Amino acid sequence: MGLLDGKVVAITGAGRGIGRSLALECAAQGASVVVNDFGGSLTGEGTDDGPAQSVVSEIKTEGGRAIANVASVADPQGAQSIVDDALSSFGRIDGVVNNAGVSRDGMFHKMSLENWRAVVDVHLNGSFYLSRAAAPHFREQESGAFVFLTSTSGLVGNVGQSNYSAAKMALVGLSNSIALDMRRYGVRSNCVAPFAWSRMTESIPADTPEAKERVERLKSMTADKVAPMVGFLCSDAASEVSGQIFCVRKNEIFLFNPSRPVRSFHRSEGWTGDTIVSDFLPAIRPNLFPLQVSADVFSWDPV
Repeated sequence: MGLLDGKVVAITGAGRGIGRSLALECAAQGASVVVNDFGGSLTGEGTDDGPAQSVVSEIKTEGGRAIANVASVADPQGAQSIVDDALSSFGRIDGVVNNAGVSRDGMFHKMSLENWRAVVDVHLNGSFYLSRAAAPHFREQESGAFVFLTSTSGLVGNVGQSNYSAAKMALVGLSNSIALDMRRYGVRSNCVAPFAWSRMTESIPADTPEAKERVERLKSMTADKVAPMVGFLCSDAASEVSGQIFCVRKNEIFLFNPSRPVRSFHRSEGWTGDTIVSDFLPAIRPNLFPLQVSADVFSWDPV
């Protein structure tokens, strides 16, 4: 018996990299899988049916059930077609894994509107379109699981990824809202931040010794290490887990804390600009978080 026997799971961006590993894992755990991938380049250009069809063939070779969908999640009708294909082929939908993404890195002061919109349209809007399309079915059957692939680029920070970081952090808010709004219907939503070598991480600049060392560490973190956590979150075994943020780094799994107050200060007479400078700022200075990138927080070699 697999964790996902009898389930139907739709996975976006499942033709390559992390998405492919997620699709293979869910199928191995017994799920029927909708393998969505429009086959575009890392920057979201072009189309190719091959990657999605290839993963479907892999799953069927192992005795699993899968269909390909080559729509773009950035198109609301394309996102709807993923749910429609799940229903027409397998009769239901139980899990949605929002993994699809594109990368158009650049320093913020050079970020073009085109590159901003392209990344937000796929990561954030695409995740909304697909999740919204699945939500009525989850509500009606009083069960279902959403998984959003976020990133430490948003949770912690990275240089040159303002569009990507903003979209990935927005997914945390979206997931939490879904978890709150739909818990009465037995629907869950969680986030996973993966560390894995893929087309996304291949774009990381490696022009310093430190950056090159970081890239070598990333290469040791394969996509298949992320898959079991996502499969678990789609299963009934995770029925008590919702509104959470996890991170998978090779053989490590982390639970992230949500944003909560760190310290508070009260003045019965209220605050002025001067008293904020004289009283509040010195008091909170030891608690201010330093600007960091994810490599600063995860500074040790993956284990």
